[in-house]
Amino acid sequence: MKKYKLRILHPNTLTRLRLQPVMHMLIGILFLLNGIGIYKTPVPNWGMAVFFLVLGFASIAFPFFMKKFSNIQAANSLTRMIQAFTCFTGCLYFLENKEPLIGLLLLLTGVASAYIGYAEYKIFQPAFARIDTMGITLPTTFSERLIGWNQLNNVVLRDDLLTLDFKNNKVMQLEVLDETGLVTAEEMNAFFKSRL
Repeated sequence: MKKYKLRILHPNTLTRLRLQPVMHMLIGILFLLNGIGIYKTPVPNWGMAVFFLVLGFASIAFPFFMKKFSNIQAANSLTRMIQAFTCFTGCLYFLENKEPLIGLLLLLTGVASAYIGYAEYKIFQPAFARIDTMGITLPTTFSERLIGWNQLNNVVLRDDLLTLDFKNNKVMQLEVLDETGLVTAEEMNAFFKSRL
């Protein structure tokens, strides 16, 4: 039974990378609004107001400086952890000060930020496409997806791109990160044709 394993760029990577700056900015705006809300209370807690304002500006500025870090993934993960932790602790602060709606909003934002951080962490891990007689197994965010040969019109490996042409007129191109070599690529393409 023939089996192939290709190291690929995770299928969801480009979508997540496009949304990354937007999510940092949205959380930053939420922190700024919390800082302003604390400032406008009858007895403002200046320490918390300044903390939320500083963290809000830092979250908004992070996407502009993200590319300057040598390890972008680690910097992004650390930022997400700080944002999630701040949301959870901010939730406790607002619940203590009898603001349950804001506390609930921060709790939900903290859960969402932790989820997004974990999904981004998983996407940057090495991903592999496994190809065998059953079909092509691709990674998803939390599990794997098996695409059977009966769902495909054509599969081609060329120029470090694995192209999957589905019967429902959908086309998926996956970037192969390892050098496959001409002989291996021809052998794999012959295997693909034999299974279709």
